[in-house]
Amino acid sequence: MPPKKSKADGEGKAKPLTTASSRVTRSMDRRTRSETQQNGAKPAGSATTPVKVASPKKAKRKKPAIETGKAKKGKQEDEAVGEVEKEEEEEEEAEPEVEDPTKAKIVIEYCKQCNAFKTRAIQVKEGLEGAVPGVMVTLNPEKPRRGCFEIREEGGETFISLLEMKRPFAPMKALDMEEVIEDIIKKIK
Repeated sequence: MPPKKSKADGEGKAKPLTTASSRVTRSMDRRTRSETQQNGAKPAGSATTPVKVASPKKAKRKKPAIETGKAKKGKQEDEAVGEVEKEEEEEEEAEPEVEDPTKAKIVIEYCKQCNAFKTRAIQVKEGLEGAVPGVMVTLNPEKPRRGCFEIREEGGETFISLLEMKRPFAPMKALDMEEVIEDIIKKIK
């Protein structure tokens, strides 16, 4: 409660309040756990027998990187290991490239800006692989161009080329993908 205001015309000075406060706050009413245990009183709602709580299992400490063999190696060792790995990868890649030259190789390049590109590319891929036996369809063999949806034969004819499209990608969304797939199938055969 705020102190009483003095009179506006200055007739008397306000007396300071010196009465003892009878206000009790919640924090004054509370007792800590140590206080209740010292007095021998049990907190309300506690069981008469103590309950043991299982302690969580301790997580195993990780072994030092030196023991696991994952410690940082010197630059020269990293480069040597990297070169060996690259050579192994190149050898693995060279083996599957022995393919039948009569098979058609189709490349679909689609922008990753919107999922609409991806869904159409996958639809074309599945349609071509189902209709033409032995056709190889690759999606984005290189980093795609922005706003691009292009279907082409590798090293040859371009079936569809929509470049530098802006949102909402109306030219691509206006395409009837079933007709596009049929046209490509006719041109391949």
